[in-house]
Amino acid sequence: MNIFDIIGPIMVGPSSSHTAGAVKIGYVARKLLAEPVAEAQILLYGSFLATGKGHGTQLAIVAGLLGMEPDDDRIPYSLRLAEEQNMKVLFGEAKLKEAHPNSVQLNLTGTSGRQLEVVGESLGGSLINIAKIDGLSANFSGEHPTLIVHNLDQPGHVAEVTSMLSHKSVNIASMQLYRASRGGEAVMVIECDQEIPRESVSWLSHLEGVNKVTYYSLQNDIVQNDILR
Repeated sequence: MNIFDIIGPIMVGPSSSHTAGAVKIGYVARKLLAEPVAEAQILLYGSFLATGKGHGTQLAIVAGLLGMEPDDDRIPYSLRLAEEQNMKVLFGEAKLKEAHPNSVQLNLTGTSGRQLEVVGESLGGSLINIAKIDGLSANFSGEHPTLIVHNLDQPGHVAEVTSMLSHKSVNIASMQLYRASRGGEAVMVIECDQEIPRESVSWLSHLEGVNKVTYYSLQNDIVQNDILR
């Protein structure tokens, strides 16, 4: 345990779960999209929906989608900044089942037209869990570089991915496997100790049987920060 586990995170806003955690969910979702957000449908659930307005949850999520982190003093002005950057923002209520009480569903469209659906949960103390990506279980924290591979449930895909990581000297911190049904759509969620080279992520996306590859990097989002500043 470190000092931040006791006193909480450095942040702007009244709540580590409703504000700081909400910023982090938006920030991780923006990085997963891997391009500036053109349109964001933000669907709130549970306590996020009931008390989020007073805690600045809406502002916090939009701030994260713009590339801000929890200690950014521009968070209170995120809606104005989003408008200036031509980001269309829509709010509503999420129809989730058995979800964490501090949850949000983000339906995102990037500037190139790329789409992404993320369900994020704020666990308290600014800790978060990305519960789902595009309707499939994910469950990762955003604390490590994370590779999400959507593929057909066929033999060999796990070996291809892990062999690539070994070849690039990337150590696996944790690995989760999910599938919708036998022979149907499956997903690998791999948290790593090192960053994965971008060309390796691109190589994976072109493998037969791989439907989509999403990569969350801890490296600075230089392009988006330059846009905002």
